[in-house]
Amino acid sequence: MHSKAWQEIANEVGTKWTKELANNLKGVSRMDSLNLILKSGNQNHNYTAKQKKYLTDKKNSIYLRLVNQLTPYDVLPGIKDFLESLIRNNYLIALASASKNSSEVLKRLKLTRFFPKIVDPSTLKHGKPSPDIYLEAAKLLKLNPEQCAGIEDAKAGVDAINAANEISIGIGNKDILKQADIVFSNTKKLTLDNIKKFTTII
Repeated sequence: MHSKAWQEIANEVGTKWTKELANNLKGVSRMDSLNLILKSGNQNHNYTAKQKKYLTDKKNSIYLRLVNQLTPYDVLPGIKDFLESLIRNNYLIALASASKNSSEVLKRLKLTRFFPKIVDPSTLKHGKPSPDIYLEAAKLLKLNPEQCAGIEDAKAGVDAINAANEISIGIGNKDILKQADIVFSNTKKLTLDNIKKFTTII
């Protein structure tokens, strides 16, 4: 949904939409994403701060329109089973998302109960790939970063987990997420048993 919304903005500013650009925007804050789009189209100096704010607000409106169409049927395969297994085995869970709309997404997917702790990205000094959001998540859980694992589908997110000195679990293309400690090609393979095959810490 983020990609769909950003693609509309890219079309509006005349930046060619590519798979590489879409991947670079994953896990990145709203304004940083817009700057990447403008830079990709050699237009990073053609927009004022006010115009950029208009474009990021427009992107968010498009995104929220898509979020409002979400239902529990949109939860990715295996995710609910994985979350339930974490709860059964007494793992603590926090959400470390760069999105300011994450609570609404959880509500629409009916997954809120799994995430008693949610990091507020607006309180952080630096976004991903800086480790701030993962360090804050560990603090919310009252754990040392070394006791935590993070799950990401974005290179910037994996870099943030690694910078926080936590176990990084990537979901997606192993070539893009090659810095992750563990990579699964899809969410169906994300299980406690599969994670434990790669680490003794979990």
